[in-house]
Amino acid sequence: MNIVVAMKQIPDLQQIRIRNRKPILDDVALTFGNIDKNALEAGVQLKEATDSNLIVVSVGNEALEDTIKEALAAGADEAYLVLDDDLDNIESSASARLIAKAISEIDDVGIILFGEGSGDNYSGQVGSRVAALLGLPQIGYVQYINLNGNKATLIRSLEDCEEVLEAELPIVVSVMADINEPRIPSVTQILKAGKKPKEILELDIAGDSMLETISNLAPEMQRKQIQVKTVDELVQVIKAEGLI
Repeated sequence: MNIVVAMKQIPDLQQIRIRNRKPILDDVALTFGNIDKNALEAGVQLKEATDSNLIVVSVGNEALEDTIKEALAAGADEAYLVLDDDLDNIESSASARLIAKAISEIDDVGIILFGEGSGDNYSGQVGSRVAALLGLPQIGYVQYINLNGNKATLIRSLEDCEEVLEAELPIVVSVMADINEPRIPSVTQILKAGKKPKEILELDIAGDSMLETISNLAPEMQRKQIQVKTVDELVQVIKAEGLI
């Protein structure tokens, strides 16, 4: 059985600077988002428990061919990539169509894993869109997965309760950020990552983009710069602001 993890390449959020409320992305390194790494770790654990093959699927610009080594070093066995510099900032519906097409090239897929949202725009749409395109059931907000033969037992976390679900494979699952702690690859794993198989797919996007980003601005913050010298003065200021 093949386990598939979809991952998105994003700028390293720790290196982004803001100027005139706009993000400065020049010379910012590309990486995978933290929640995507949680999904990958969930895939690695399922692979180890079931002796399956773990495939990472990703869509992005030409730099993705280097970025994917992170996932291969962390436990993925191979990668299916869609590379094109025009895919740098595609929106969720276009990304979902390409990921669904890439997954359809893979045989014997048992479970498809997504993070609950990407590290940049966090739309949380792609997993559900891919499930709809592939005609598969989808379970979201998952914090536990167990595979037993052709069935999966999952626990999903809701606002006021936890649900225990059972589903037949294949299924699409989006995992929560607290499902695990991603492992750090060893030096040996990092060196071996470059030798693992990568398949570059040439796919066209069917249809136009449904969404256009007009602007992406950081929120404005205005500090009142009120100076206080004692705790009593601080309490009075907080009360005056209606915070307590």
